[in-house]
Amino acid sequence: MDHISRVGIFIAVVQARSFAGAARDLGITSSAVSKQIQNLELDLQVKLLNRTTRNVSVTEEGAIYFERAKRALEDLEEAKEQIYELKSHPRGPLKVSLPLSLGVKYLGPAVAQFAATYPDVELDVSLDERFVDIASEGFDLVLRIGSLKDTSLIARRLASCPFVLCASADYLERNGMPKAPEDLLEHNVLAYTRNTGLHEWRYKDSAGQTGQVSLSGSFKSDSGDVLCHTAVEGVGIAILPVFYVAEHLKSQRLLQLLPDHLTWPERDIHAVFQPNRFQSTRLRLLVDHLAATCKQLPWE
Repeated sequence: MDHISRVGIFIAVVQARSFAGAARDLGITSSAVSKQIQNLELDLQVKLLNRTTRNVSVTEEGAIYFERAKRALEDLEEAKEQIYELKSHPRGPLKVSLPLSLGVKYLGPAVAQFAATYPDVELDVSLDERFVDIASEGFDLVLRIGSLKDTSLIARRLASCPFVLCASADYLERNGMPKAPEDLLEHNVLAYTRNTGLHEWRYKDSAGQTGQVSLSGSFKSDSGDVLCHTAVEGVGIAILPVFYVAEHLKSQRLLQLLPDHLTWPERDIHAVFQPNRFQSTRLRLLVDHLAATCKQLPWE
């Protein structure tokens, strides 16, 4: 095995913090990983890693070597990317995370179309409701909904994503139509359990004044789809991103409530990626493709 390959194995060990983890990531055996690290240390005549029965840690020399070597391999990868781009033929891996329901309902066909257009781009598409750590989980691109907090990342706004207060006609017939935010105190408002904040509604009225009202309800779920279906069945009032309820609002299975009051603060859909010095053509093409798709969303 050549020196550069050994360096790549060393970087994988440091990132995984174990020989076994690096072996899984690289698709080789732990013994092969250990042997190549030993060979690299012999080449350099320095100890790079401290090994115990439970974990692996870098020595002072290993930490210095890791930072410089990682950057050097990134430079080599970028050089290869630029050569491919000169051929106008994007290729290589692209790991993407999309919000589950938004991806299924509105973006799945666009991603499939992109894969068909660029068959040499190796797409790995994950759909999930949870918050994804783009750096530690190795994603190239993540779509996020809401207000962005991590200023170290680069973000591109793709579309608005208003949160809609809505209920079925059956529920409203039985429980009455709320005329003001305070009326929600008397209603069964479905709760989304992945929201770490209080069960409350923050709003902005037509005069630009903001406020909030505490909520209560007999039904909660960590799935927006389940909350949407529950609202359609007349169980209670839902406050959900528009992509869950747009079709139901159009068919009037759900009715929007308090239309003069907007859920506040406003939320948007963003494409988020790491601030690498070099952004691959395949990443730029996918972001552009998703941006064009989002312009056609029914609420835009």
